[in-house]
Amino acid sequence: MEFERELEICVETLQACDAAAEGGAHRIELCSALGEGGVTPSRGLTRVAVEQSSLPVHILIRPRVGNFVFTKKEFRVMCEDVEDVLEMGAAGVVVGALTPQGDIERDQTATLVRLAHGLPVTFHRAFDHSRDLTQQLEVIIDLGCSRVLTSGGMPSVTQGQALLERLARQAAGRIRVAAGGGLTLESAAYLRNIEGLDFHASVRRRGQQSSTSISDPLWNAAGVNGSIRSDDVRDLREMLEWGPHSP
Repeated sequence: MEFERELEICVETLQACDAAAEGGAHRIELCSALGEGGVTPSRGLTRVAVEQSSLPVHILIRPRVGNFVFTKKEFRVMCEDVEDVLEMGAAGVVVGALTPQGDIERDQTATLVRLAHGLPVTFHRAFDHSRDLTQQLEVIIDLGCSRVLTSGGMPSVTQGQALLERLARQAAGRIRVAAGGGLTLESAAYLRNIEGLDFHASVRRRGQQSSTSISDPLWNAAGVNGSIRSDDVRDLREMLEWGPHSP
């Protein structure tokens, strides 16, 4: 069966939810404080986004910014949030927890997967902070995660391209691998050559700039109130659909 790529747009406003849908995204990751790496959005934003969006809305579950080693109290908050957003109709959750040694926190991750009751669970870019990504990929597959978001262990997907290809090949259909972290039209043109790789982007713009060049340095920069343009989403969707090429 041929692999069908998915484009996920990371959003923090209702405007961005609408633009993602208008631009042809397949799914949404909803969060707050995107400029600081993202935290769990408010109940109000979650409820309205889930009710009004025409796309599946997956909710980031992260109680604070900083590292991904969570105390028992913080983990309890995460569990409560998972149950809460699923009651509101979220299509899935986006989670990530590590041990102080840099391994996947098996018990916490297993509990979050169990609380999702079969809905999709994405392990977010905490994965990139773990040691030995190829080994840890097997751990999250074994724990039942359906998707992993990664830049290949590097600050951006461009720098991590080689490992992204390796991870997608290792996944072999057992888990979806989504490339996220500094994704631009230019980097997408190269990454689309990697079989079995999804795209994840925020496509935000700084100020009122409107350049849509494939080398636009404003992609994924801090936007005004988290706003995005449907045209930018559409450009990335079209890039994804063109399929492999030789740049």
